[in-house]
Amino acid sequence: MAETFVYDIANSLLGKLASYVYEKASRAYGVYDDLNNFKDTLSIVSGLLLDAEEKKNQQQQHALREWLRQIQNICYDAEDILDRFDLQDKQKQVVIKSSGSIRLKVRGLISYSNNRFIFRDKMACKIKEIRERLDKVAADGTRFGLAMVSVGSELVVQRREMTHSHVDVLDVIGRENDKENIMKLLMQPHPQGDGDGNNSLSVIPLVGIGGLGKTTLAKLVFNDERVDQLFQVKMWVCVSNDFDIRQIIIKIVNSASDSTPTAAYSLQESINNLDIEQLQSRLRYKLSRQKYLLVLDDIWNDDRAKWLQLKDLLKGGATGSKIIVTTRTKSIASMMGDVPSYVLKGLSEENCLSLFVKWVFKEGEGEKYPNLIEIGKQIVKKCQGVPLAVRSLGSSLFSNFNVRKWEFVRDSEIWNLEQKQDDILPALKLSYDQMPSYLRHCFAYFSLYPKDYIFFGNSITNVWVALGLVESRNGNENLDNIAREYIDEFHSRSFFQDFVDDGHFVLFKVHDLVHDLALYIAKEECVLVQSHTRNIRKQVRHLSIVENDSLDPAVFSKSEQVRTILFPIIGMGLDSASILDTWVSRYKCLRLLDLSDSSMDTIPDSIAKLEYMRTLDLFNNRKIKRLPHSVCRLQNLQVLILAGCMELETLPKGLGKLISLRKLSITTKQSVLSQNEFESFKYLQNLGFYRCYNLKILFDGAQQLTFLETLAVESCGSLESLPLYCFPKLQTLYLKDCKMLDLSLNNENPIQKLKMKHLYLLEFPGLLKLPRWIADVVDTLETLVIANFPNLKMLPDCLATMTRLKRLRIRHCPQLLSLPNDIKRLTALEYLHIFSCPELCRKCMPQIGEYWPKIAHIKKIYIKTK
Repeated sequence: MAETFVYDIANSLLGKLASYVYEKASRAYGVYDDLNNFKDTLSIVSGLLLDAEEKKNQQQQHALREWLRQIQNICYDAEDILDRFDLQDKQKQVVIKSSGSIRLKVRGLISYSNNRFIFRDKMACKIKEIRERLDKVAADGTRFGLAMVSVGSELVVQRREMTHSHVDVLDVIGRENDKENIMKLLMQPHPQGDGDGNNSLSVIPLVGIGGLGKTTLAKLVFNDERVDQLFQVKMWVCVSNDFDIRQIIIKIVNSASDSTPTAAYSLQESINNLDIEQLQSRLRYKLSRQKYLLVLDDIWNDDRAKWLQLKDLLKGGATGSKIIVTTRTKSIASMMGDVPSYVLKGLSEENCLSLFVKWVFKEGEGEKYPNLIEIGKQIVKKCQGVPLAVRSLGSSLFSNFNVRKWEFVRDSEIWNLEQKQDDILPALKLSYDQMPSYLRHCFAYFSLYPKDYIFFGNSITNVWVALGLVESRNGNENLDNIAREYIDEFHSRSFFQDFVDDGHFVLFKVHDLVHDLALYIAKEECVLVQSHTRNIRKQVRHLSIVENDSLDPAVFSKSEQVRTILFPIIGMGLDSASILDTWVSRYKCLRLLDLSDSSMDTIPDSIAKLEYMRTLDLFNNRKIKRLPHSVCRLQNLQVLILAGCMELETLPKGLGKLISLRKLSITTKQSVLSQNEFESFKYLQNLGFYRCYNLKILFDGAQQLTFLETLAVESCGSLESLPLYCFPKLQTLYLKDCKMLDLSLNNENPIQKLKMKHLYLLEFPGLLKLPRWIADVVDTLETLVIANFPNLKMLPDCLATMTRLKRLRIRHCPQLLSLPNDIKRLTALEYLHIFSCPELCRKCMPQIGEYWPKIAHIKKIYIKTK
């Protein structure tokens, strides 16, 4: 597993070394040849890493692990060097900008030029040293018998064993209702045709996480006697990793054959030699005028063109033919399906226990061991309803009646238990291997959060961005938007539970078994610091402090390379200034420092030494009155969170020197902010003001934040105006509880130029109707949330013209009586949520409400009076 992780680190570094930005910087500082030679050697090492997972064996395990650790350390050190080039350039920009007169500018540039030569010599030495280290490690790699594989290749993906259609019904527990639901879908006619007038074929997707039992469910359906009566031909094809149309056709034709086994073998021999034209002809002949059921099991292909090519060849059957596909990926299911995906759920705890007993005991044997059954109830809770996990743990205890062994399995994390090839973690690793490198690189950092942690979108994406795992594809893209795409991709791969998409905001939990896989992958990189943690090893780079009852500076004495420090648990922060001093002095390469909910009076001036820092999160630090001005020397800082710092009297002077800042959230006692400072934030994309009770003016209209995409203003009771025309690229606006704010928002200015996608308006008790300017964003709005408007009586008619609107939430608007008459025209609307609006809820009640015919087309409807 470590091979994959190190390969992704090396691959990411190769991408940076090949970029135009670093090529330009290396030429400017005269180190291009050195860096290029390093890149060439790293390419060779990466090629060896591609072969490492296949070649490792038990005898080599320790030596290989040490070799991988050396490569990983070298990659991280090289990344620090590249970041140092970037920082040097930013410091030059600040020097030029902060020098007022021409004379001062010249003096600053001369001083910078002198430092530049010193910097060049220093970097040249560092690059030479790191190249020599890599050369040695590359030579050592030959000891493991590793072969060079092209870096353009991806990691070799462990293939899943090919499936077959046979199933012993007595071995399956808890899937009877699911089977009946699929049978109903098989009996239904095609919902609307496939777009070209051919209604003969319908595709039913089964989707869910690995090990959940999708294949088993498909087998139950395939072998049901009613299927034999419904369909003239049944075919089972395991597709797995390769979506090779030629091979799939051959498998379908072979499966469709009703010949004797000997004849079928001869047929297979003959069709293997046919070209694709002959094969498709044979396939269409086999299916011609036949009503058939085809199961395509274990689909990974996301190439729609390939799927449509195959589907076109399968349209020759009789009306009512069906295809069942099983896949782990929601986007693939959506691409292939003609009906909504059947999302398979986990088994109940009762069914899990029954399955566990079946795998762990011989028939009738469990009754003799009631004490073990009680332990088993706790063990199956770890499995989260996933049958393969139940089977894996049950098999590991088969005919073992030692209470200590059972308690060990109960008390251990699954990732710490021995795993056989067909157990749950290897099965889930298939999903991990299939991901693109950039997702694999991000995946491990889910291990920094405890199980059942509720992720609020940016909690994990802040980590990815701070660690440089998210890169703009053209140099101008919003990194948060790219990271959000990563979240959507993980969700599509069935890794999340309780996923709530509220437009700009998203909530979710990581499936427990997925969390186990993340721990397994990142176990030497990431550590959850708990009260029983006594020391942190030298190689650890990411710390997440989930219990701080007995934090001792001695715990951190061995670690030197930490890049991330998190306090993910709400209400738990740092209360020791001495420990913070230890971190600042020890961890020179820190990228992310999250001190949320901490209770310290000050931040040390020495924080300016953390030159690589990209994220400083001081959320809800209620004692801090001032920040050291030295914070403004952190030119790499991209994210600064000061929201909830209720005692913060003023922002530090020189904030405008933070030229890399992308995200800034503020709580301050100031009534006026320095406009000059904000003019310097050329790349600021996300800005928030929270409980700034004295703040009257944000901007006077003279400035424009041309990159700003997200603006949040909450509980700023003195704020009177908000000139939106200062933010020409604004996409998300969140306004809450600003009693003095005129929501007309200076409507005399050209607000209609905005291309807003997400609008949240909350707690405006005096408002009788929504502001007119909403009509100016009807062509772009995707999310509209209206909450706590006690006097709101009507929605604007323009709501019915929002053709891109996907989400509409209305909460606590008791006077609201109606929806726009033409709301049925909102064909893009996927989610309607109406809560605590008594009369409107009554009119929208499913089946019986007078508005139901107008909204019944919406996929997800949530109506609740209170």
